[in-house]
Amino acid sequence: MVTVNRNYLKLQGSYLFSNIAGKVNAYQEVNPENKIIRLGIGDVTQPLAPSIIEALHKAVEEMAHAETFHGYAPDLGYEFLRNTIAENDYRERGCEIMPDEIFISDGAKSDSGNIQEIFGTDNKVAVCDPVYPVYVDTNVMAGRSGEYNTSRENFDGMIYMPCREENGFLPEFPKEIPDLIYLCFPNNPTGSAITKEQLQRWVDYANKNGSVIIYDAAYEAYISRKEVPHSIYECKGAQTCAIELRSFSKNAGFTGVRLGFTVVPKALERDGVSLHSLWARRHGTKFNGAPYIVQRAGEAVYSPQGKAELKDQIAYYMRNAGVIREGLKAAGYSVSGGVDAPYIWMKTPQSMSSWEFFDYLLEKANVVGTPGSGFGAQGEGYFRLTAFGTYENTLEAIDRIGKL
Repeated sequence: MVTVNRNYLKLQGSYLFSNIAGKVNAYQEVNPENKIIRLGIGDVTQPLAPSIIEALHKAVEEMAHAETFHGYAPDLGYEFLRNTIAENDYRERGCEIMPDEIFISDGAKSDSGNIQEIFGTDNKVAVCDPVYPVYVDTNVMAGRSGEYNTSRENFDGMIYMPCREENGFLPEFPKEIPDLIYLCFPNNPTGSAITKEQLQRWVDYANKNGSVIIYDAAYEAYISRKEVPHSIYECKGAQTCAIELRSFSKNAGFTGVRLGFTVVPKALERDGVSLHSLWARRHGTKFNGAPYIVQRAGEAVYSPQGKAELKDQIAYYMRNAGVIREGLKAAGYSVSGGVDAPYIWMKTPQSMSSWEFFDYLLEKANVVGTPGSGFGAQGEGYFRLTAFGTYENTLEAIDRIGKL
C-alpha cells in the first residue's frame, strides 16, 4: 500500500502567502472596481537594470549559434560567476571565501529549504520567532519536529528564539543548545539588523557548542550602517560554523529570473564529515544548474555599470521604506525596520489581531500587507509592509492608511 510522508500533515493549512492571495482574490471578485495596493509579498516592481538586460540579450544570442551554445551548467555554476562573486562579495570585504566554496542555484528560498537535507533528522533546530516560514516548514517536512501545539502556536520539538521589541527584535541564546541555528539578517520579517559585534557572539557560541549557523543574507544590499556586516564571514571563526545563503532577487530584481548561491566553506565539518562535500553531492545529484543566460545576467550585476544602476534601484526601494516608516509614525503607529532592510514592522492598533488588521486594511484602505502571526506566535500583534511597491503606490497606500 502506498503511504505518504505524514510529516506534511503536521503543517498548518497552506503556505502563508497562498492564504493571503486567496483572501485578496476573494475580495477583488466582490469589489472589482477597487484599486488594491499590494505591500504584502516581498516582490520587486522595478524592471531589470539595463546592463542586466544587455547581458541577457547577448547570452541569448550566444545560444543561437553552435560555437557559443551552452548546455548543462557545471555543478557548482560557471567559473566566471563564482569568481566574480568571490571577489566582490567576499574578498573585497576581507572574507577568504574561494570560488569553489560557492554553489550557484536558482534562489535562496530553494537553498534554505534544501540545505537541511544534508543533516540528520535527529538534529535540534533553532529558529527566530517571528521567522521566515520556509525554515520551519521544511524541517517539519523532514521530520525534525513533533506535532503542532495549538496552545503555543508552534511545533513541539523545535527551539524558538523570541525576537521582541524590548531586545530590538534580536534573538537571545536559547536555554537548550541547538544543532542547527537559522539566522536571517537584515531580518525578514522584522526589518531588524545585527551588528558585527553581536553576530560575532553567535559565531563564538556555535563554535563552542558544535552548532551550525545557516545564515540567510538575502537582504545585505540594503544595509546602510557601517557596524552591520554584509556577510557572516566578516566574523572571526565563521568558516568553521556557518553556511551562508545569498539571493539575486532583492538586490538585482531577479524574483522572476531566479538566481542565488550558497557558500559552504571547506573548513566546515561536523560528525567527522565535510559539509562542503555533502552539499556538493546533493547539489550535483538533484540540481542541473541555473541557466547560462541567467548566470551571465548575474555576472553583469557586478560590473561597474551594474553596480551603479542597482545602487539607484536599492535607493528607490529604501525611499519607499522611508515613506512608509515616517508616514506610519506620523499617523500614530509604532514602527521599526526600514533602515537596513526593505521591511517595516508595525504594531497593530487597538489590540487588533494581525489577521483582523489585515482584513481592516484590505476593506477600509484596499491595502495588502502581511499578518505578523503568519511568521510565528511572537508575530501576533504585528504587521509587515514591504518597500517593494512603486513609489506612487507607496505614497497612495500610506495616505490611505493615514486617513483611517
